[in-house]
Amino acid sequence: MRRTVRGIPAVDGIPAPHPARRSRAALGTLTAAGTLLALLLPTGQAGAAPQPAHRTATAQTTPGAFWTADRMRAAAPLDLATPTKRSAPAAVPRGAPLKVAPTLFRLPRATSLLPGSLPQAGGPWTGGGAVVKTTGRVFFTYQGRNASCSGDAVTSGNKSTVITAGHCVKLQGAWHTNWAFVPGYHDGQAPYGKWPAAKTLATPQWTASEDINYDVGAAVVAPLDGKKLTDAVGGQGLSFNSGYNKAMYAFGFPAAAPYDGSKLIYCSGNTIKDPLFSNDHGLSCNMTGGSSGGPWFTSFDEKTGTGLQSSVNSFGYQFLPNTMFGPYFGEDAKNLYNEAQKS
Repeated sequence: MRRTVRGIPAVDGIPAPHPARRSRAALGTLTAAGTLLALLLPTGQAGAAPQPAHRTATAQTTPGAFWTADRMRAAAPLDLATPTKRSAPAAVPRGAPLKVAPTLFRLPRATSLLPGSLPQAGGPWTGGGAVVKTTGRVFFTYQGRNASCSGDAVTSGNKSTVITAGHCVKLQGAWHTNWAFVPGYHDGQAPYGKWPAAKTLATPQWTASEDINYDVGAAVVAPLDGKKLTDAVGGQGLSFNSGYNKAMYAFGFPAAAPYDGSKLIYCSGNTIKDPLFSNDHGLSCNMTGGSSGGPWFTSFDEKTGTGLQSSVNSFGYQFLPNTMFGPYFGEDAKNLYNEAQKS
């Protein structure tokens, strides 16, 4: 996500803005100059959804050798390039609603003190449950620097699928390297292991033109110590073509002030459809850099920490602070998920 974020870890001495917020910064500059421009890249045509594009990676057998605790703590949120202008976004292709149930495996018991019902504009998740194991930080190398996002383990046929943002797997024509998923991350610790990607994928619209409406990515991770991902941590459910204006919970690992990337943070509330320049969901949320790719859930149960993933943290606007936007999970997101889980 690229917002201009407060207090993001510096790269070569220069603060690295949050993906969602830099998009907002670019747009804010343009609107301040009196020119109202959309921050979307060219959108694909509606109709039959094209197939996802992917990069096959050489899985790291010992990801811990690279992603040490210090490297994970120091990884900076990923920057997005300044989006190109667009007058109006095309509609996201939709189909029949589809729901995939969560995989409940060794479900952690929720604490007696739950975070409380929505709305919540941002704060540490203290409710326990499955979400503390399925949500994690994503680490990778991009243009020679170590960077981070967030991601989520989901129910899948291969038991090895992670859903994240498109810009967390590919940006400006380059697929990220050294890609690893760390579920349950906490302050440099990887309690459930560091899972290297065997393949990373993105929607075709993101792959071709980095269209913010389709900022959805996925990874198929290699087995670790003889186990597959959801056998170790469980998997959240998914929901596609579920409509707008929903009660949702968003999770991630923001690394900019007032956060430091060490804890799982959440927001909750009723979403809106972006009234400006995208087809995305919008949610009141103060998460900052590093939360990109973190899951948004409908039908979320605070007692069990399970829900149906319906979007990811993606971007924001400079002139609309403390608001996060996430892509609509339509046919292309569904195709991406199906392609990943078959791999």
